[in-house]
Amino acid sequence: MRAEIAAAAARLMAEDGIDDFALAKRKAARQLGAADTESLPANTEIEDALRAYRALYQAEEHPELVLELRRVALEAMRALQQFTPYLTGPVLSGNAGPFAEIELQLYPDSAKDVELFLLERNIAFETSEGRRFSGDRTRSVSIFSLDWEGVPVRLSVLDPRDERIALKKTLSGRVAERAGIAEVDQLVQAGRTSL
Repeated sequence: MRAEIAAAAARLMAEDGIDDFALAKRKAARQLGAADTESLPANTEIEDALRAYRALYQAEEHPELVLELRRVALEAMRALQQFTPYLTGPVLSGNAGPFAEIELQLYPDSAKDVELFLLERNIAFETSEGRRFSGDRTRSVSIFSLDWEGVPVRLSVLDPRDERIALKKTLSGRVAERAGIAEVDQLVQAGRTSL
């Protein structure tokens, strides 16, 4: 049942643009009539099923999409270079769908520096608060949501001291992989769509 739910969740993520693993799992379980939440697959199982689905059904368009998203991410990272940007999330992992947003981590001296940067360039944005985790500690982060070349971008603003710390999106989650400008440039130049 776990494998069936993982495959159904992967299909929902690939076809419907769902980017929330928990939502995709619950929806897939309901579709399959599985009420037992203990049989829900782990995110890694869904990621594997998503890669397999895209390799089978989206073999041509998906690599082009990921490459284009990485190109836009690289351009944004170069513009935001003074804030030490790192790419993370599905665009980096190669699992980004057509509605994915580019996730960047920034390490400025102050969140106000990022806000001023965006205001000076007339880039419209919305702000919110988020949490990131390291070990058993919770870190509050400012998040700027904006469009870059028509692609949604989420900037998570972290303390410069956190640049050396492995961060997670959830307390029990795994460490979020990230790549700096040089690594993203290499992925774009090589035309690679997976890590």
